[in-house]
Amino acid sequence: MAANIQQAHIEEITEPVKRFILDTFLPGEDPSALEFDTPLISGGIIDSISTLKLVTFLEEEFDIQVQANEMNSDNLDTLEEITSFVLSKK
Repeated sequence: MAANIQQAHIEEITEPVKRFILDTFLPGEDPSALEFDTPLISGGIIDSISTLKLVTFLEEEFDIQVQANEMNSDNLDTLEEITSFVLSKK
C-alpha cells in the first residue's frame, strides 16, 4: 500500500514537470524521448536561464521554495532528480 501511495506522489510530480519541460524547452519532441533519466542540464537541453524558468515552475506548481544553492545539476538534471528533490521539499 505504501509503495502505491509513494508511486502516486511520484507521478503527481513527474507528469506536470515532464509536460512543462516538453512544452517549454522541447516543443514538438516526441514525449517518449524524455526519459526519467534523460540529462537535462548536463545534456544541454536546459541552460541557466531555462533552469530559472524550471525552478519558478516548481515553486509555483508544488508550493516549495528553492534556494540558490539548490539550483544545480545534483537536484535538477533529470526527471528522477527533480522528482526526488520536490518530494524532499514537501
